[in-house]
Amino acid sequence: MSTTPTILLVEDDARIAGVTRKNLEAAGFRCLHAADGPGALREVERASPDLIVLDVMLPGLDGLEVTRRIRKTSPVSYTHLRAH
Repeated sequence: MSTTPTILLVEDDARIAGVTRKNLEAAGFRCLHAADGPGALREVERASPDLIVLDVMLPGLDGLEVTRRIRKTSPVSYTHLRAH
């Protein structure tokens, strides 16, 4: 079992996801990626990440609904990315 923390990045913009993932991995994290709400739920079920970085505006299910569903079954921490 790995002791490296796993972060699930949920971002539908491929450019933002690529840069963010590269930086998280360079910082020593294991980084998984999902590009939509349903994919995020599947990854949470499959991988049980330690932290989720979640975009609010997602295809399929928005980030707030993904959060509601995850919180019903998982104690994982989460944060919302906000556009500036």
